[in-house]
Amino acid sequence: MNSTNAPARPHVLVVDDERDLCELIAMRLEHNGYRVTCESTGRGGIEVLEREVVDAMVLDLRLDGENGLDLLVDIQQRSLDLPVIMLTAHGTIETAVEALERGAYGFLTKPFDAHELLQKLDHAVERVRLRRELANLRRMLGEAGSNERLLGTSAPIATVRDRIHRIAPSDANVLIMGESGSGKEVAARSIHAHSSRRDGPFLAINCGALPAELLESELFGYTRGAFTGANRDKDGFFAAAEGGTLMLDEIGDAPAAVQVKLLRVLQERRYFPVGSTEPRNADVRVLAATHKDLRAEVDAGRFREDLFYRLHVVPIVLPPLREHADDIPLLAELFLTRAATQHGLSAPHLSHEALRLLMEHDWPGNVRELANVVEGAALLTTDGVLRPAHVLAVLSRRTPAAEEEEEPTPALQAASAPARAVPDAALDLLAALPPMREAREAFDRAYLQEVLRRCGGNVSAAAKLAGRNRTDFHELLRRHEIVAAEYRS
Repeated sequence: MNSTNAPARPHVLVVDDERDLCELIAMRLEHNGYRVTCESTGRGGIEVLEREVVDAMVLDLRLDGENGLDLLVDIQQRSLDLPVIMLTAHGTIETAVEALERGAYGFLTKPFDAHELLQKLDHAVERVRLRRELANLRRMLGEAGSNERLLGTSAPIATVRDRIHRIAPSDANVLIMGESGSGKEVAARSIHAHSSRRDGPFLAINCGALPAELLESELFGYTRGAFTGANRDKDGFFAAAEGGTLMLDEIGDAPAAVQVKLLRVLQERRYFPVGSTEPRNADVRVLAATHKDLRAEVDAGRFREDLFYRLHVVPIVLPPLREHADDIPLLAELFLTRAATQHGLSAPHLSHEALRLLMEHDWPGNVRELANVVEGAALLTTDGVLRPAHVLAVLSRRTPAAEEEEEPTPALQAASAPARAVPDAALDLLAALPPMREAREAFDRAYLQEVLRRCGGNVSAAAKLAGRNRTDFHELLRRHEIVAAEYRS
């Protein structure tokens, strides 16, 4: 394998004045695929940040003669998107809260569990990767804006984007095909924005939304007296789009009579307003879009073959979201930021559980549906975290995983019953045999509930019994939406 093609290892900076601990952390992280730089002072850590790209940082709360919380503020001023995980041998809930309020990504108390540190770093590195990709995407968009550029970094979207850039400077007719919500109008706007007609108007009309007579007059305009109620001359879309671009959306639904007139416009670049005998020139680039298989429509006699070939000069096929699901995390983050800006919210954090639901949904409404679901879920958040419950509340159709959450399997029912003991829940899990990920989540939830039940809802005692610090135990309860007070005697 060519090493130059291998992805770069995430770079973690560890700042701790305990040399042995630094070496131990470095050894564990490097064994798990990270590149590690160790520094024993805050000044040394700042110098690393000034000369290298760092993906995550592990910072001791108490360095020799330095306060880690003060250093945290300095770090964030230099690298706003850098996730910092705080370490301390003097852990209290107050210091944890203060660290998180100052922007720390996580908080671990020494001695810490290596697996827990790795898990936090994995999440942190993925988070910063998404944020940086999002920033790069915004730079790519430039002045065009997100409604004039296809969003995503996957290979299918990159292929479509490349074709758009190749054909945009020409004046060729383009047929844009794809499922509803896949971004056909965005692709059309992108073609217009990169064409020589960019300074002219861009107009779109839905050919399936109007009856034949009304669609004809809307497209070509009409003269006074052309029909009852026509008491003045009126320009149509072809006149209004003069010098620019006209998108004929859902062209597959255009009535047969309108298809004939559209063919004449494309052939002769002239048209007649309804009721007029004087032709008008059409200096308009035509882009057509449809969710139908136009070739099949031609074969079935519902669409004119000659019009099909006139429109099909350059075809563009937009992939459904399920075929470029790798873009979902990036798109979700972008839509989350957009929703927060639009509605005046603090940008919520997209939990990994919520992202899992988004990744597993089949998205029949494609990118448009994803944008609407993320916006609706963002509006339901109350504590800055977008959770599965928020996603489920606005999904129009359930994924298999969502249906299982809504109608639990026997295993999940066992996990949600406070009075059940862990061994019984585990036996139920084995009997139902759900996917391993769901079994693990159900077991974790059942375990937390059993620990709380045994400790009468006392979180400190439950955390001690579980071998976790109180801060992390609170985080586990929050993640699984468990209320400790419900278990108090």
